[in-house]
Amino acid sequence: MTATLIDGKAFAAGLRARIAAQTAALKDRGITPGLAVVLVGEDPASQVYVRSKGRMTVEVGMNSYEHRLPAETPEAELLALIARLNEDPAVNGILVQLPLPAHMDEAAVINAIRPEKDVDGFHVLNAGRLATGQKAMVPCTPLGCLMLLRDRLGDLSGKSAVVIGRSNIVGKPMAQLLLRDSCTVTIAHSRTQDLPALCRGADILVAAVGRPHFVKGDWIKPGATVIDVGINRIDSGLVGDVDFAGARQAAGAITPVPGGVGPMTIACLLANTLTATARANGLPDPEGLTP
Repeated sequence: MTATLIDGKAFAAGLRARIAAQTAALKDRGITPGLAVVLVGEDPASQVYVRSKGRMTVEVGMNSYEHRLPAETPEAELLALIARLNEDPAVNGILVQLPLPAHMDEAAVINAIRPEKDVDGFHVLNAGRLATGQKAMVPCTPLGCLMLLRDRLGDLSGKSAVVIGRSNIVGKPMAQLLLRDSCTVTIAHSRTQDLPALCRGADILVAAVGRPHFVKGDWIKPGATVIDVGINRIDSGLVGDVDFAGARQAAGAITPVPGGVGPMTIACLLANTLTATARANGLPDPEGLTP
């Protein structure tokens, strides 16, 4: 058996098309969603991400506002910029590109963003709302993973899910989203005992550890759906956290790297911006863009 490839690139393109159509409908009502992205410093990967985000924001019909600050910018100056963006009615979503320079407190910066404009979904209030089943802005990568899983499997209720990784960006919110869809969820990490055996019981396996080829093919339950969040650069190019060749022989479906989860992240950022815009204007949440 060879696993079906889950084409995140194609799904993300379709998602962006739906976002563009819903954005056009908002613009017909005199409302144009606006996304502000703040980049501090010269991190090459961050610069690539910011360029992609800006381009795709414009492509779906939204306004894009970019703010680039030198690496040595004082934290107080960044906080002052966020305060201005919080008050700007043209800005519906604010994203501060991570990582930040070492002299800045990431948590303080993230929590300075108004929760309803926190389209990354990292604010402590949004994390708490997600954990308690309330309406929240949901982190983009887990939201994209959930969309791919629902598209592949339909109803997730009752399925056994293992999430490898406990970060605030992917692991924890991914587990919360799967719980909300009535999965039985285990969060695994570097201290987990007998991780291979745990993975072999999973109908859904989400790998988000940041270690190339960490999950081996013989860890996969036959027919399981594998979502590989990892993007690791090695000599041969970009690879995921899962040994793709081995896992593909056992899994029922698997995301490739690149071309799986990655394209979903920016598409879900745009989805969150559209959702934030609708909520700011007292409109219903856009269809199919929230968990």
